[in-house]
Amino acid sequence: MQKSREILSKYWGHESFRPLQEEIVDSVIYGHDTLAILPTGGGKSICFQVPGMGLDGITLVVSPLIALMQDQVDQLTARGIKAQLITSSLSYREIDIALDNCRFGGVKFLYTSPERLKNTLFLERFKEMSVSLIVVDEAHCISEWGHDFRPAYREISKLREVHPDAPIAAYTASARKAVQDDILDLLKMRSPKVFSSSLARPNISYQVRASNNKLKSIIEYSKERSNEISIIYCQTRRSVKEVVKQLRAFNLSAGFYHGGLSSENRSYMLDAWMKGNLKIMVATNAFGMGIDKSDVRSVLHYEIPGNLEAYYQEAGRSGRDGTAATAIAFWEEKDIEQLQMNLLTKYPTREKIKLIYNGVCNFLNIAIGSGENESYEFDLVKFTKSFEFSISETFYALKILQTNEDLAFSEGNFHPTRLKIAIGSSALYKFQVGNDKVSSLITLLTRSYPGIFERFIRIHENELADRLSININQLNKQLKYLEQYGVIDVTFRSSLPTITLLHERLPETYLTIISEIYEKKRDLETEKLRALIQYIRSNQCRSMIISTYFDQEAKKCGNCDNCREEAENSYTFEELQVIVKNLLPTSIESIINQLTIRPESIKKVLRHLILEEEIEFRDDIYQNR
Repeated sequence: MQKSREILSKYWGHESFRPLQEEIVDSVIYGHDTLAILPTGGGKSICFQVPGMGLDGITLVVSPLIALMQDQVDQLTARGIKAQLITSSLSYREIDIALDNCRFGGVKFLYTSPERLKNTLFLERFKEMSVSLIVVDEAHCISEWGHDFRPAYREISKLREVHPDAPIAAYTASARKAVQDDILDLLKMRSPKVFSSSLARPNISYQVRASNNKLKSIIEYSKERSNEISIIYCQTRRSVKEVVKQLRAFNLSAGFYHGGLSSENRSYMLDAWMKGNLKIMVATNAFGMGIDKSDVRSVLHYEIPGNLEAYYQEAGRSGRDGTAATAIAFWEEKDIEQLQMNLLTKYPTREKIKLIYNGVCNFLNIAIGSGENESYEFDLVKFTKSFEFSISETFYALKILQTNEDLAFSEGNFHPTRLKIAIGSSALYKFQVGNDKVSSLITLLTRSYPGIFERFIRIHENELADRLSININQLNKQLKYLEQYGVIDVTFRSSLPTITLLHERLPETYLTIISEIYEKKRDLETEKLRALIQYIRSNQCRSMIISTYFDQEAKKCGNCDNCREEAENSYTFEELQVIVKNLLPTSIESIINQLTIRPESIKKVLRHLILEEEIEFRDDIYQNR
């Protein structure tokens, strides 16, 4: 459609769509319910943002990822498109103003989390909005078979009762057949158009490398390719800090990124990496969503996530330009044990979950029968010290309580200071004349942020303090002075997690953990972990394993480590197992000397046979069992 291309060119600067994008955009604009499954890097946001600009009313975007929503709102705003974000970190006043702007302020996109959809204030204002499109991002979260099940997603279909003519468009990067069926059914889609792109990424060489020292292996790999852009994924902030420290010790150009960084540091790291000033980004899974950098040549995993969905998404951030790229999972045998232990830790006993719920409510001074839809900053470390729970069991108990729809738990992402002018321009002028000590600050705010009278804006204290030639403490005193006299509404910055009760506090004995939330989800995650372990240990084509897992047609890629190894050797992996067993008992040096095969291939066969308990290593030689 010509209009779609014009919007794409005007706001995004692209003259043409990527494969499948235009068909998806046209389906949505013509009012069809639409399910789009596009791999990471396939440009999903374009597929609902372009239609949103082409339709007359507002587009509601429901997403579980605050960081991704904030990135998209920032990008839309930078393009001159009005967008609002509502999360549990906002005050009631901020939410009230944002929703009013969506009714009267020409806002084109409203982003929010699924848990917000139950909020009475939200629902009342939503009824009064002119809604042209309802978007469900990360749609796999609606299915208990998905890798991040969120029960609140199942409330989305009720929005149709309020705006029956608005089409629903659902997007995800990967979904097995059972998940696709759940999305269509639970969103109550009407005659939906389904678009599914192949998940195969033939330009990516998927590899798995066993290592006795993963960090050393990653450093050696990075030194060999020091001029290439890469991402190194870790599962914890502690690991991120350790890896980046070691990389810098070898003068490698490395930055770091995780959810606890301030917005200034996040922006600095991201900008330096995007421009190529930093070659390597060491990050948790907080990094990557919505970040479009096409020339990433390698994605390395220092620590592997617990399922293939997450691994596929993270690995898929390499090679988006279509040229050769590499995705390598480095692993040690103890990593498998750690993943299995993590899974056990993720499911504390029901009794422990109830104790933690009770403790959290006491810690936040929430009385029984109160707290519904109230948000609280939550100091996780202070809580665990006070109540003698471990951080991990508390974290996972809160996750289960979130899935059980008792509370919404927003992890410790940095929330910058937000403020708006609470009085009119005439009253502000009179106040400024009579309060010389804050006059310069008022002038700077009104000149730097034109929308500050209508909506909350994010400020950067360091930048403002520098421009006023004062320190941060002096700036904060001035802001508190303005708040004290009712000149501004302000929510000061915080990096603490937030907890929002979704219903009034219940007595401990009334709290019920639903079976589907507990046993069924635990069993499903166990199955997913088995599939990941199979991927790590398998000698089959890596791309085939991924495609088969996602119920897609599978064929050998010829590009992964297993395919390349098979092409280089005279024997298949199965044949090589028989040959090696016939040579035993002997040492690995003897096997290498007798066979004209790469030592790495022989080591891989020996490791596989040991794991399958067909051979053993005893008295410095390999022996059949």
